Amino acid sequence: MKGGVWLSDGEWAAVNELLTKQKRRKDGKGRPRRDPKEVLNGIIYILFSGAPWHLLPHDYPPYQTCHRYFQMGIQAGVFRKILARLIAYHNGRSKGKPTAYIDGSFATAKRGVRV
Repeated sequence: MKGGVWLSDGEWAAVNELLTKQKRRKDGKGRPRRDPKEVLNGIIYILFSGAPWHLLPHDYPPYQTCHRYFQMGIQAGVFRKILARLIAYHNGRSKGKPTAYIDGSFATAKRGVRV
């Protein structure tokens, strides 16, 4: 995906069983199911960017699909479980000291300038 992969392979391994593929119809009709990882990455893109659903980039599945999966996941409580698994995954990975980065710019004030 050109827009960036939001979940690493390790993160995906921690949550993929929560997003099992939906079963196809017995008669074989209907549209083929989308890859759950792509759909979840589309949902994460919207949640991080704050963009409306219809502005989801074309690198992701259609916004209607992502929105439908999002609504079903909210109603089923799946996203709380995903969040809990991702927190546990990252807590288990950090064995050393936590790392923090601080960025800032500093400039000296000119003498004699009044504000």
